Amino acid sequence: MCAIAQYALLWGIIIGYTIIASTSMIAVKKSNCFHKNGHNASCKTSEAMFMVMYGLFQVVLSQLPSMHKLAVTSGVAAIMSFAYSGIGLSLSVAKLVSNGVIKGSIAGNSLYSGESSLTTKLWNSFQALGNIGIAYAFSPVLLEIQDTLRSHPPENKVMKRATLYGIVVTSVFYTSLGCVGYAAFGSKTPGNILTGFGFYEPFWLVDIGNACIVIHLLGAYQVFAQPLFAAIEDRVSSKWPSNFLLEARYEVKLLFSTQTIWKVTLFSLIMRTTVVLLTTLVAILVPFFNSVVGLLGAIAFWPLTIYFPVAMHKSQTNVKKGSMKWFLLQCLVLASLSVSVIAAIGSLVGITKSLKHSKPFQAKY
Repeated sequence: MCAIAQYALLWGIIIGYTIIASTSMIAVKKSNCFHKNGHNASCKTSEAMFMVMYGLFQVVLSQLPSMHKLAVTSGVAAIMSFAYSGIGLSLSVAKLVSNGVIKGSIAGNSLYSGESSLTTKLWNSFQALGNIGIAYAFSPVLLEIQDTLRSHPPENKVMKRATLYGIVVTSVFYTSLGCVGYAAFGSKTPGNILTGFGFYEPFWLVDIGNACIVIHLLGAYQVFAQPLFAAIEDRVSSKWPSNFLLEARYEVKLLFSTQTIWKVTLFSLIMRTTVVLLTTLVAILVPFFNSVVGLLGAIAFWPLTIYFPVAMHKSQTNVKKGSMKWFLLQCLVLASLSVSVIAAIGSLVGITKSLKHSKPFQAKY
């Protein structure tokens, strides 16, 4: 059950990354168009074209042999993450200061203003819980990352420290950006602060922020895709160990050099390319940023971040049934399950509504 949830989530996340990356590429094009032709100009373009471009890049990157070869890619992705988060936060602070007033409120949209109905507010609130959940969905790749660490110091100590620092930094950045962004834009806050065009100027800084997102997601895609590739390859090789598709290996070398970069099997080439193309197709058919991200967060949060780790902890530390600790852990599990269920419902409602008006291959941005 854990494996099914994990690999389904990994695939779902790279679908979401394809949507987000294409949205940022579109935002760069629109930003330059608005700067040149004015904020009311028609700058429509097809998101499908950008998803295909991103998918083609991933076809090449997917031929990297394993997680162990992603150190440089992950480092660049981390730098890009800090860069676009900082840009988004800085622009939001500047917008808030220029407004001279806090636009957001604890109650959100007024039910009497015509901006929102009670039902819409409810579904959007549920969906938002899923969006928050996806911010902490590193659990599916935690063990995969741990597997790439050296044995000294012990992997569990390194991961505890890395997890603590990661959660603290993530919480500070995302909470700050969410609160400041809402204070700056109120009910008009875009789902993605850098692609929703709350900011038109300076256009070059918006472009840099979105470029950082795309570069980050080029590497982040592989962090989540490589364990999925490895699982498929391990399963196939255990069933058909002597298949010629698995045995035939081809060397990839640098131009004008005899140095081998990596070796690839025919099966790996076909399978990884197929997964990336299928992922891109699904992203084109369901290109709804907030709803898809919310659904992924809902699916990931409870089973992989809460239920299985808590169950393993209770077994490992022999928590007595009926004790106070056991009771508190059960409350955590049930409360988290409730959050995941309502987040999934809210996101599915959002996807259903969006599908009614969806025209995947037409220019709409």
